[in-house]
Amino acid sequence: MLGLVKPSPNFRHGNEMLTLRTRALNIFTLPTTTTLNHSFRKSRFPSFMASAISTTSEEPTTKNVVQHPVQVAKRLEKFKTTIFTQMSILAIKHGAINLGQGFPNFDGPEFVKDAAIQAIKEGKNQYARGYGVPDLNSAVAARFKKDSGLVVDPEKEVTITSGCTEAIAATMLGLINPGDEVILFAPFYDSYEATLSMAGANIKSITLRPPNFSVPIDEFKSIISKNTRAILLNTPHNPTGKMFSREELETIASLCIENDVLVFSDEVYDKLAFEEDHISIASLPGMYERTVTMNSLGKTFSVTGWKIGWAIAPPHLTWGVRQAHSYLTFATSTPMQFAAAEALRTSETYYEEMKKDYMHKKEILVEGLKDVGFVVHPSSGTYFVIVDHTPFGFENDVAFCEYLIKEVGVVAIPTSVFYLNPEDGKNLVRFTFCKDEDTLRAAVERMKAKLKK
Repeated sequence: MLGLVKPSPNFRHGNEMLTLRTRALNIFTLPTTTTLNHSFRKSRFPSFMASAISTTSEEPTTKNVVQHPVQVAKRLEKFKTTIFTQMSILAIKHGAINLGQGFPNFDGPEFVKDAAIQAIKEGKNQYARGYGVPDLNSAVAARFKKDSGLVVDPEKEVTITSGCTEAIAATMLGLINPGDEVILFAPFYDSYEATLSMAGANIKSITLRPPNFSVPIDEFKSIISKNTRAILLNTPHNPTGKMFSREELETIASLCIENDVLVFSDEVYDKLAFEEDHISIASLPGMYERTVTMNSLGKTFSVTGWKIGWAIAPPHLTWGVRQAHSYLTFATSTPMQFAAAEALRTSETYYEEMKKDYMHKKEILVEGLKDVGFVVHPSSGTYFVIVDHTPFGFENDVAFCEYLIKEVGVVAIPTSVFYLNPEDGKNLVRFTFCKDEDTLRAAVERMKAKLKK
């Protein structure tokens, strides 16, 4: 069926995987006799999502079979399965076009794939050096200099990780102690809260509100203090598509310096900045020494399944990141690292053409969503668009997404799962345009046929 995207084993969102990413219950390996208990079904996800992951035995029952409740550590109990896993399962079940998960349904460039094949054939298949093969560390440092103007030491300040998701985890676990206060900007990528919970952090959030999702500076000033250990920043911002302005970043930087606060900056969409240039907060005066900049290859080169990411930080912060990385994954795929180095050395023409292609895809989706009747909020970066679904009369984002999948045949992501207070996101859903044109047009046509009044 046109637009049905079959999931590969792993990919980020966006950084967004179809597995449970080792941070919750793996639904694909539950014993066949397992029944989800009541508390699981009454998690933050409603019954239609919980039912998508329940398992029942098809084998004849015998006496003395004991049914055990699923088990998960308390620090992860609230998270259950990820929204991306659940939506992908429902997309397959209902033959829906998946505009939910942030992974392309088209392949990366040939020169990058050829480089991976060549590395494999050349025997670069054993463990890599823990913090990255020298060729990739150097390529990351060179790319960062071009983009930010900062000169970093590839040996002491660049750490290669298994995707940006692992860079995030290594940073949180390596630099955050139990009880440390960390500020997030909501809505936020789901792994932030889960990983901070694993680290035992005290999480606070500041809500970015439509239509422009601007930083409420006065609120930020009232929350940040000498008790704050770090803030977690994401620009371009998933899921809203917001680009943090220079003025906002300078204000954040000033307050972080004043209060001696670290910044963890997720910049995986830096090459998908459509209306203004991306700014790395590490490049602002006084900020490099207190910033961990995290990025990856997957979004920029449409190879999300490769899981190649990195963290850039001064040596005193890199130490903590590498300590955690050593015991999370130790090393990342060797041949893919060599291919990633080749990718990062590509000409600026590649990035220009990629941006032009995504802007065209964005126009197809945005104009289509407006025609259907959504209130479409501005998206200046990433490959996501946030819309207000309330013109269609549904109680909340989850109810709307359920209808959209089952009755319309299109998948979107309910954004309430990206807030500490789900009520803040109940009017919003997220679509992605990292799909081929035919898929985007087919999804729009389905919505016009079933939703447009």
